[in-house]
Amino acid sequence: MNRDSALSGFKLTTRQLAISGMLGAIAIILGVTRLGFIPVPTPAGNATIMHIPAILGGILEGPIVGALVGLIFGVYSFLNATNPMFADPLIAILPRIFIGVAAYYSYKYLWKNSAIAAALGTLTNTIGVLGLATLRGYLPAKVSLTIAFVHGTPEVVVAILLVFILVKALKRAGY
Repeated sequence: MNRDSALSGFKLTTRQLAISGMLGAIAIILGVTRLGFIPVPTPAGNATIMHIPAILGGILEGPIVGALVGLIFGVYSFLNATNPMFADPLIAILPRIFIGVAAYYSYKYLWKNSAIAAALGTLTNTIGVLGLATLRGYLPAKVSLTIAFVHGTPEVVVAILLVFILVKALKRAGY
């Protein structure tokens, strides 16, 4: 199999590449400035909105763009880990790749509803990270469930609001 045939299903337009880069840059800015982390007094330490660009990438430009932006978020999380479980690439990176993918497919197949896509993209992040953290022995199941409810609920609500507003504004602007 030559290189061209191996990559034939993975094609990005110039627009998709540019959108991936811009949304990836927003994810990095959210991390570097700490605007993407909301401090909370719980075992997780922070709630995040860093997954929002991956959700937007999936909804607006498809699963590959959503996956690339999620990958950028995950790599950033891995490289800047302050918690030992995020120094594990399976936890820091893998679930984040699927945020935008889940958002894309839920948006495409569930009535083009950005609120549902935002909720499912956020839950993909929360369940993926905490599920793997439990499976890999970083957190007991009870702690993971507590974090999921304490952080997952507000993260879903914030994601629904932000994504709904942003998608609606972008669609009105002719995106």
